[in-house]
Amino acid sequence: MKISTVSPAEWEEARLRLLVKEKELTRARDALAAERRRMPWVAVEKPYDFEGPSGTVNLLDLFEGRRQLIVYRAFFDPGVEGFPDHACQGCSLVADQVAHVAHLNARDTTLAFVSRGSQPDLARMKARMGWTMPWYTITGDFDVDFGVDEWHGTNAFIREGDQVFRTYFVNNRGDEAMGSTWSYLDITALGRQEEWEDSPEGYPQTPPYEWWNWHDAY
Repeated sequence: MKISTVSPAEWEEARLRLLVKEKELTRARDALAAERRRMPWVAVEKPYDFEGPSGTVNLLDLFEGRRQLIVYRAFFDPGVEGFPDHACQGCSLVADQVAHVAHLNARDTTLAFVSRGSQPDLARMKARMGWTMPWYTITGDFDVDFGVDEWHGTNAFIREGDQVFRTYFVNNRGDEAMGSTWSYLDITALGRQEEWEDSPEGYPQTPPYEWWNWHDAY
């Protein structure tokens, strides 16, 4: 491997040149998130059932009373390599990098994983891997209807009362960025809900830092 070495001053000059491009990328990412917040919504009219630790639940139940829901379809299914001890390697890597969900919850947003593995198998795997996010068993056509029957993917939803709407979907390499509180909030209809964001009028917003807290203190 060929290594280029320079003086500290030259290194700092190169870093600042790159920083210009990095800031351009940050601004472009913010602009894309602002456009995402203006995506149209599509009503979810079909009922969807899942199995949870306490029995059968529906899509509305997955919100846990919050306004927004993010659902990652992980492949912990019969026939997948590693089952029933493990989910697929890629989905497991995604699960490993999920930030503490309390921060999402503080923004009125719930994160849930769904698979076709049974609840007893899911409970055993989660305990083994140290995962704590809600994880449900698909029992109907959710995966087929939302583009995640053959590959992983992340769907975002919002509700108005009891009416659920689909607001966004990302898969393939788009899922690589998922895991941080910010990356999840940036794909939701309401975004980070901070005052600096370019959001439609009437969207909930608070000053940056004001809502941030320790995950056990919300």
